[in-house]
Amino acid sequence: MPATDPSTLSVVVTGLLLGWSVAWPPGPINAEIVRRGLTRGFWPAAAIGFGACSGDFSWALAVSLGAGALADRPGVRPLLAGLSLVLLLFLAWTYLAGAVGSWRPIRGGEAPPPARALDSTRAGFFLGLGMALSSPWNLAFWLAVIGQQATTPLDFGRSLLLAVAVVAAAGLWTVFLAAAARLGARVATPSWDIGTRLATGLLMLFFAFRLALRIVGA
Repeated sequence: MPATDPSTLSVVVTGLLLGWSVAWPPGPINAEIVRRGLTRGFWPAAAIGFGACSGDFSWALAVSLGAGALADRPGVRPLLAGLSLVLLLFLAWTYLAGAVGSWRPIRGGEAPPPARALDSTRAGFFLGLGMALSSPWNLAFWLAVIGQQATTPLDFGRSLLLAVAVVAAAGLWTVFLAAAARLGARVATPSWDIGTRLATGLLMLFFAFRLALRIVGA
């Protein structure tokens, strides 16, 4: 192996640092993890993050196998951006409508509505997976990490090792954030469900607006 090749340890450390650094900033996935942790529990919250990690690894594997060339074709990234925008708008509408739906029975002195199918652990996993797969920024991240910005290109094995380290760090962040939100749920009241749905819906609208600006400016 040439002396310039990165060592296994350096690849793992780089992946862990990258995974943590990209996982903690505020975004739609973290917002949904917090909302679910406060209102539904640890596993429905963690499922969002684990689904997103699965989507991230799928992108990493695809890029390692040469999907980067396909991603550079005209129209591919705008298509992904459009899908991501539609998903964000759908989520914003779902959460805002859910906030109104939870507020009406409480105002009338009735019991709050039961959890919806979208709030289940299984649905959360696929929601996180879809959010990660439809994000053109995830694709751009993996194109950069796997090789386009590296002075020494990684072979397939080291590319996968790097991807595993990144996803592992993101998974640890998911566990931490979901657990922290769950601890906060001990002081939650029915009004928390309304507040978190409203806040998450507004956040999704903000992320959708920011994405739309990026699409227009691209």
